[in-house]
Amino acid sequence: MPPDRSSQHDLTVPAKATPREWWGLAVIALPCLVYAMDLTVLNLAVPALSRALAPSASQLLWIIDIYGFLVAGFLITMGTLGDRIGRRRLLLIGAAFFAAASVLAAFARTPAELIVLRALLGIAGATLAPSTLSLIRNMFHDETQRQFAIGVWITAFSVGSAIGPLVGGWLLEHFWWGSVFLPAVPVMVLLLVLGPRLLPEYRDENAGRIDAASVLLSLAAVLGTIYAIKAMAEAGPSAARLALLVAGLAVGWVFVRRQRVIDYPLLELRLFAIPTFRTAIVAYALSCLAMFGVYIFIAQYLQMVLMLTPLQAGWATVPWAGGFVFGSMVLAPRMAARYGPGPVMVWGLAAAAVGMGLMVAADGPWALWVLVAGMVVVSLGMAPVFAVGTEQIITSAPPERAGAASSIAETASEFSGALGIALFGSAGTLIYRHQLGGAGLAEVPAQAQGTLGGALEAANRMPPDAAQALVSAAQAAFTDALQFTALVGGVLVLLASVLAARMLRRR
Repeated sequence: MPPDRSSQHDLTVPAKATPREWWGLAVIALPCLVYAMDLTVLNLAVPALSRALAPSASQLLWIIDIYGFLVAGFLITMGTLGDRIGRRRLLLIGAAFFAAASVLAAFARTPAELIVLRALLGIAGATLAPSTLSLIRNMFHDETQRQFAIGVWITAFSVGSAIGPLVGGWLLEHFWWGSVFLPAVPVMVLLLVLGPRLLPEYRDENAGRIDAASVLLSLAAVLGTIYAIKAMAEAGPSAARLALLVAGLAVGWVFVRRQRVIDYPLLELRLFAIPTFRTAIVAYALSCLAMFGVYIFIAQYLQMVLMLTPLQAGWATVPWAGGFVFGSMVLAPRMAARYGPGPVMVWGLAAAAVGMGLMVAADGPWALWVLVAGMVVVSLGMAPVFAVGTEQIITSAPPERAGAASSIAETASEFSGALGIALFGSAGTLIYRHQLGGAGLAEVPAQAQGTLGGALEAANRMPPDAAQALVSAAQAAFTDALQFTALVGGVLVLLASVLAARMLRRR
């Protein structure tokens, strides 16, 4: 009998994906889109929600923040849990809980009830990113196809973030505030129906039990640190907030120490010894820090300086999402195939720095177009970094630890994003206050000194001439803050490019 040539070929050439894998990719991309939408969609519903449920200021903050807090807090646990119990199994369990919690949240009757349900959504949401990304590692073995699949995965998050305000704005124009939670339901039901048929199962058969102490330590470290950073960004530093930050970092140190001595660690520290993994994580983290830090000013600038409606502001960010779509699905695989992953990350970061440099020039009658152009250049630069970097992260790790590697990448992005919002937000606020104080106004209400939104509210209660002077000065001060943060972000991303080049050279 002649030898089986196809079997011999499979030993040397990775198998190409079949239509089943591509349909499976479509199925897992949809929940990622919904996950990203849920991070932003509720912001537009705040006025209607406040009228319906009458939450206190503290309750409102928890309603908005608890989802992101618990997503970040459970990412490490869920990534490792998927490696142990099965990545598809964990994804489907998370989808079922996400759908159920979304329905209940849409009809919440009290602020406390909504806080609890948003917390459940966060825990369920933490299963989505590491499970879906690690499944892509199992489904696509050809490098070019895997890079394209990761591009689709990143695109889902980008599109979800971009259309969140658009979908939320449309729903709020036609339905009640709770309707913003319902688009997730049919998506998760579709995943539950098609997932068992299209998605492979994978688990590490040699994995041990989940260390409960590590779960609690990681949760306390992440939640404590991120909450402290966010609180300082919103209200400034204080002894209590600094103490919480130190406590969170101390618990994180204890968590890391424990991972070195237990047999089955929740966080696989040995992954950081892999040069490509370490380089990609550094590029990932610094990129998210700069991008999240600058983006919070962009959203406010569009609505409160350029005076766009929420829907118009949403449309203005669509080119940003379009850049990520093209960069992730077209540029990244082509450039990686031609130049290799290392140069793509280095030059992508450099291009993003140029885009942030363009944002520095956003002022005057062409401000909107300059800002949009800057956002497009940033997205075209960042998208290959995220796509190629993510591919490097999950392929440099052993297949049985792909879930853990995925969760590390997502946790790094959450941490650095929160840190970027805190640091850039604090710096921008200082610039705003300084510039407003030096504007030579006869009167600056206390409400106007904190935020541009406060200045616009205060102007509504002032005589027309004084109101116009305050609004003009506040908008100019905020523009200075945006330009400063864009400049700092550009320098930081350029530094990331240099560091990535040096780290890759030392491999």
